[in-house]
Amino acid sequence: MKNTIILVVLMVLSTMAFGQKKLSQSIGKMLNYKKINETIFIQAANAKLQITAFSPEIIRVRMTKDNFLDDFSYAVIMQPKGIFEITDTGSELWLKTARIKVKVTKDPLRVSFYNLENEIINQDYSEVGYNWIGDEITLTKQLFSDERFIGLGEKTGSLDRRGNSYTHWNSDVPAYSLNQDPLYASIPFYIGLHSKKQVYGIFLDNSYKSTINFGASTNDEFSSLSVTQGELNYYFISSVNVAGIVNNYTKLTGRASLPPYWSLGYQQSRWSYFPENDVYQIANTFREKSIPCDVIYLDINYMDNYKIFTFSPKDFPNPAKMVSTLRDSGFHVVCIIDPGIKVEKGYSEYEDGKAKGMFVKYPNGKDYTGKVWPGDSHFPDFTNPKSRKWWGSKFSFYTNIGIDGFWNDMNEPSAWGQSIPDMLEFDFDGHRTTTKEAHNVYGMQMARSTFEGARELMKGKRPLNITRATYSGGQRYSTIWTGDNFASDEHMLLGTRLVNSLGLCGFPYAGPDIGGFLGVPSRELVTRWLSLAVFTPFMRNHTDQSNPAREPWVFGKEWENIQRELIEQRYKLLPYIYSAFNEASETGMPVSRTLAIDYTFDNNVYKVENENEFLFGNNLLVCPVSSKISISKVYLPKGNWYKMSSDSMFQGGASYLVESPLNELPVFVKSGAFIPQQNLIQYTGQKTDEILYLHFYKGTENSSFNYYEDDGETYNFEQEGFYKRRFEFDALNNIIILKAKEGSYATRNKTLKLILHGFGKTEIQKIEGKNADIKLVGNTIEVTTQLVDGLMQIKL
Repeated sequence: MKNTIILVVLMVLSTMAFGQKKLSQSIGKMLNYKKINETIFIQAANAKLQITAFSPEIIRVRMTKDNFLDDFSYAVIMQPKGIFEITDTGSELWLKTARIKVKVTKDPLRVSFYNLENEIINQDYSEVGYNWIGDEITLTKQLFSDERFIGLGEKTGSLDRRGNSYTHWNSDVPAYSLNQDPLYASIPFYIGLHSKKQVYGIFLDNSYKSTINFGASTNDEFSSLSVTQGELNYYFISSVNVAGIVNNYTKLTGRASLPPYWSLGYQQSRWSYFPENDVYQIANTFREKSIPCDVIYLDINYMDNYKIFTFSPKDFPNPAKMVSTLRDSGFHVVCIIDPGIKVEKGYSEYEDGKAKGMFVKYPNGKDYTGKVWPGDSHFPDFTNPKSRKWWGSKFSFYTNIGIDGFWNDMNEPSAWGQSIPDMLEFDFDGHRTTTKEAHNVYGMQMARSTFEGARELMKGKRPLNITRATYSGGQRYSTIWTGDNFASDEHMLLGTRLVNSLGLCGFPYAGPDIGGFLGVPSRELVTRWLSLAVFTPFMRNHTDQSNPAREPWVFGKEWENIQRELIEQRYKLLPYIYSAFNEASETGMPVSRTLAIDYTFDNNVYKVENENEFLFGNNLLVCPVSSKISISKVYLPKGNWYKMSSDSMFQGGASYLVESPLNELPVFVKSGAFIPQQNLIQYTGQKTDEILYLHFYKGTENSSFNYYEDDGETYNFEQEGFYKRRFEFDALNNIIILKAKEGSYATRNKTLKLILHGFGKTEIQKIEGKNADIKLVGNTIEVTTQLVDGLMQIKL
């Protein structure tokens, strides 16, 4: 009996012990640390931590519960060069760079970031910190009461992300809803703002499915970073302002190179223009009606049975002649490119790829087959350098006949059913892995393969390379469009926020389909959307095959005239726009800039009624407006602003009701702004009148503008084959200064026409060394003189 009782008690205790199985685990306390070069290696009770100084303002934090994995990233191109000064107080470890301090609390292990004035910037949430369940690791961060969050690239919702949670898993989502998540791209980089002065960035570099939560369902206690597998690997990025954060992030992950100049013009597309006579008709109509256009797209129907690297012999019997004829009229051709290679005996790309082992495989070595447009298809392993090289070489099919634009689609990757198996194996540049880790970088690596192949084949010319899916760092290879959007005012305004958010995250060249890809827009919506697209980096009109035609002339003469004038405005602004793209290539500063960049702690910027407003380049404030209203309320941040269409002056820091007819989007020019323009041309390759029309808007403070030209088509700018010039306004002495030019490229302009706004009857006193023609034109004064490469000064 006694033995039976003891046995029962032991059984109960055993059951209780197993019943109290620990579901999650935390990092515990620091046990020891050591320093090797730029990195502090920390052993904690239940995990390992590394803290590395990449620069004085960029700190990397890696955490694993096991052993660290191979250190490999498709996103990061920067090498660590920072230096830590270490102070050990016993309970805390302080790591100091020339710009920030890192505090490592030992028990429990927590990491905090401070500026040199000992003000807190960001810190782990003390009550939770690092935690994991199985392979999934979560790091919690303290939320400040006034903290806002911006960024994350292609994410729907409001400008301020607080109170929401976002998942990173590239997805094919046609006609996505206004709050749908995720979309096509994964860019897990955000910027935190708090305490009326503190700004920082965090980039979570882990391509497994991840989640970033900004206080959703946590009673606003903490934010969190969560990865389903792999390391919790993030970069803390510091600077004094948002522009500095973007600059540092793009140093870390790379910057977009200058696109071809022609790609900044108007682009016309639909699913699909075919046969080739339809393409000719579209091109001829643009020229006959004198509507500027540079690009015509060929969607999937150009192919033979949807097979990549083919043309339909029936619909496009002579593609080389077609491309050549279009080029003679000033048009470039962009072809859609899908990753799926049709499984078909005798199809050369299929046979070649299979023989060389270029496709993604199951663990047993069998090629994965998924259904897409061609039917059963294999998919190249773009994470394999050999497959990338193989894919890139195939583009000679296009480049040999003069095609210089490539539109990478369906590369999330997408297959009918949307359930590609997790078990598929990828090379991952020698770090073999499965779909779980490779999925989010697949589109980026496809775009890379296309870009690298096209660039090599085009012998020094720049391709236009567009992608639907990507990952952080993908800006080095392609632009991005925002996928299969919908024809509604709400989607039009959402598109603006998506573009501005992508710009914050390293993608300066982005845009939505004008009018919405799906759905049938009204003529009013298309016109309003086009007026907004004038001030959008990527300006493409595109629609689904089931929708009515959407070219600028389809709504009748009145609407054709309005749309022509809007497109003409874009072409006149190209010198200003191209200069903004050059700035993006040098500093990472986006072309379309949420007001949160320059007016970070102005609460009005984040209000729902104002969050769509943005700066286009340095000096143009664009206020998107619904197509259903003709009078809109706009908010102007601090400073003085000129209404672009009338030169009327408005004082900033206030909201105004302004007229907003469909032919005039509310756009304002910052006082002190330089806006370089050109005369009207029908395509970017057409010769201009060789006059630089330099508009200057009177200001009361010193101001400047960095003007840029190059040949627009080669990479000669990498060897100083450019024309750079700094324009300055000296407010104290009332002098406009054109600094001497930099670079070896000869400007296309021979004459300077300075157009002065806001000066009334101001007398031009002196132009050093040159005669000038001065006249009053409407509300402006025009000063015309010879443009020389040396220093020029104009006394007002």
